[in-house]
Amino acid sequence: MRIPFDQRTIPGLSCTRMPGSATVVLSPIGSRRLNAGLAMAAALTWVVCAFPAAAKPLPQKHETRHEIDQLEDEWRNALLTSNTKELDSLLADDYMAITAFGTLKTKEDELNGLRTGRVHFSALDFTDRKVRFYGTTAIVTSLANVQATTADGSVNGSYRYTQVYARDPQGNWKIVSFEASRVRELGPHKRNEIH
Repeated sequence: MRIPFDQRTIPGLSCTRMPGSATVVLSPIGSRRLNAGLAMAAALTWVVCAFPAAAKPLPQKHETRHEIDQLEDEWRNALLTSNTKELDSLLADDYMAITAFGTLKTKEDELNGLRTGRVHFSALDFTDRKVRFYGTTAIVTSLANVQATTADGSVNGSYRYTQVYARDPQGNWKIVSFEASRVRELGPHKRNEIH
């Protein structure tokens, strides 16, 4: 079996992957022949270069979507039950929220609000959830029907929110950002003015 290699690449055989394809370019040799052992090593090198093994297979999109859906449910339950331990595990240390009132809240602000009872959710139901992925980031948009009291005031009604998840170095999803806007019902004449 003849495998063409440039003898200058031996020892330390190397190969070059062509961008965007599984094509591997190996340099041709002149008239020198490789011995059988070296030919086998060259063939194995070609296989490794052409089909590298991934350290950890990436989850399928539907599996990752299911994981985000579960985290959204855990987040909802943590808010409804004032479970600060669960919320603490879901939020990234640098988490930042923009409330429907336009105020900024850090992770510690969110946890303290639940701990002290200044924030209390009596109802929190989600519909119209959409999840989009961008590498190691997931963006969730949803419609939430809320009944709650907060330090900013009463929060009752429908709110559109965006929640951003990012994978941490250990591979766990963490909530890094949240923003909510009140859904206002517009009359027919107001609706036409917006367009």
